[in-house]
Amino acid sequence: MLKDAFVSIYNDKIHRPGAEKLLEYMMSNKCDFFTAPASTRFHGSYEGGLCEHSMNVYHCLCSYLERERVKNEYGMEYSDETIAIVALLHDLCKTNTYKTSKRNKKDENGKWIEVPYYEFNDTLPYGHGEKSVYIISSFMRLSRDEAMAIRWHMGFSGEENTNTIGKALEMYPLALATHIADMEATFLIEGKP
Repeated sequence: MLKDAFVSIYNDKIHRPGAEKLLEYMMSNKCDFFTAPASTRFHGSYEGGLCEHSMNVYHCLCSYLERERVKNEYGMEYSDETIAIVALLHDLCKTNTYKTSKRNKKDENGKWIEVPYYEFNDTLPYGHGEKSVYIISSFMRLSRDEAMAIRWHMGFSGEENTNTIGKALEMYPLALATHIADMEATFLIEGKP
């Protein structure tokens, strides 16, 4: 059901050359976007968590950008296509990076039991946001605003130089808006399991 909602929004909003091929890739057996978790232990750490998180970021970003204050005071107006691309695809870097494993854990009686968990196994270690930009760009062209929003959606929670992050968020307000939407989805909607 969530997959259908994602595909519906994607097909309704994203029409640029290459978008169809990207969606075909995402739905193929070469990509686990619709079954992957969003993280190993925190938000969305379950099957389908990545798709759910991407949808939550989409709705949060739409809501944020619809505010008159944001439009009037900051001139932040973007096309429906740009909003969908940035929100739905910002974490494409997480595809094919989690594998199911097992570990031992004590149950409520103190007995050791084997439980499943997700292990991080990045086979394309290209960074976070930049990896998403790289994957998307293999299929379709991104505008500079879109590329910067996806690249810097982690804001100051990434490992990059804070001066660089600050400059990027200042120069590309969509990057800041995407970061805010990502944090809202992560901490207020999804939280820890």
